[in-house]
Amino acid sequence: MRRSMLGRLAVAACSLSLLTAFAPAAAAQADGGGHDRTYKKVGYFTQWGVYGRDFQVQDLEANGSADKLTHINYAFGNISPQGRCFTGNVPGEADAWADYVRPLDAANSVDGVADTGEQPLAGNFNQLRELKARHPGLKVLISLGGWSWSTHFSDAALTPASRKAFVESCIDLYIKGNLPQDGARGGAGAAAGVFDGIDLDWEWPGSAGDTDTKYRPEDKQNFTALVKEFRTQLDAYARSQKRKAGYELSAFVPTAPAKIDAGFDVRRIMRDLDFVTLQGYDFHVSGEPRTAQQSALRARGDFSVDGTVDAWLRRGAPANKLVMGMPFYGQGWTGVSGGGDGMGQPATGPAPATWAAGYEDYKALKKLADSGTYTIHRDRRRGHAWLFDGTTLWTYDDPQVLRAKTGYIREHGLGGAMFWSLDADTEDGELMTAVDRGLRGH
Repeated sequence: MRRSMLGRLAVAACSLSLLTAFAPAAAAQADGGGHDRTYKKVGYFTQWGVYGRDFQVQDLEANGSADKLTHINYAFGNISPQGRCFTGNVPGEADAWADYVRPLDAANSVDGVADTGEQPLAGNFNQLRELKARHPGLKVLISLGGWSWSTHFSDAALTPASRKAFVESCIDLYIKGNLPQDGARGGAGAAAGVFDGIDLDWEWPGSAGDTDTKYRPEDKQNFTALVKEFRTQLDAYARSQKRKAGYELSAFVPTAPAKIDAGFDVRRIMRDLDFVTLQGYDFHVSGEPRTAQQSALRARGDFSVDGTVDAWLRRGAPANKLVMGMPFYGQGWTGVSGGGDGMGQPATGPAPATWAAGYEDYKALKKLADSGTYTIHRDRRRGHAWLFDGTTLWTYDDPQVLRAKTGYIREHGLGGAMFWSLDADTEDGELMTAVDRGLRGH
């Protein structure tokens, strides 16, 4: 899959050399946590999922997820070599057809009405607008970058002038909704009201990401200044529109302490960000020579959710602005030898899968778990699960693991949960339901 979390698989493997032992999580800050708290539930909707997976915005209504989500992050918006937000029909770089041109029939539309040829907004953007009309409290953010599209972030953030122009372009395109004309589609204000804010998914300021992504030592200070510029311009536009709720600003942030320290001035950026979503997965990936956990809640001397939370708390992040990332997919190895339950054993390579070797949706892994061919193994103390059939192993989160993680969120006063990605859940939204129930203390 292009531009998906598959690109992020490399970051955890590359970061393992930076590993340091994590101390137990710091005590949660007093922020009113508990049963009555409103937690953020942030799900990524993938632009490209409407194709091979045939996962439409309407499916969030059909499987009950829309009623449980507080935020949808639309993945992704790209940045041009000139440091501007842009869209268009450019293979591998932009997909205006999926975003706002593609007509949907009545069966695939949230409101049950087919798109016409004359309406200025169609595609995913129009469906998100229709979904928000049914769920007035739901917010939609445009997520900028991702693994494959962080290429020009460093250039865009380089100077005060480049930051100002970059932010202006993103607000113009996504918040004001001024889309490029594509036949009857697009035009001034065509997408106004679709997006309620911006999510910065720069992977990674100050350290290596994808092979063509630039990074500089000064990215850390430039990212801080970029966050400030987004906050300033978003607030100014909200005031001009007399928008009481304002526009939200969030960021996806890493696990590895070395990557945090290279690119994130934690105390300063947290003043201007409404929240951050923590990388809570890909701690180990299927390209590694041995099987290992990819998303454990706790793991001594290894990456873990608890270690990630602790790393951000120790650097000054408020607990109630930390939103825990959870995978709706698994990492898999085949050719596993050494016996036992398969964990920590040598493997010959990534396991065969539906979309890409070593990466499988939860809905497919659930079928494996129910097939009787695989055995479900659990490490309850560390909070993770895996499937093993004697040869192939999949490490993943199921409802039981997610219940433990939502309990951790409530216990530590965190801001909520984030999921990559919504199209990997079951048709009845099993994982989304587990998270929602867990955060409500059920």
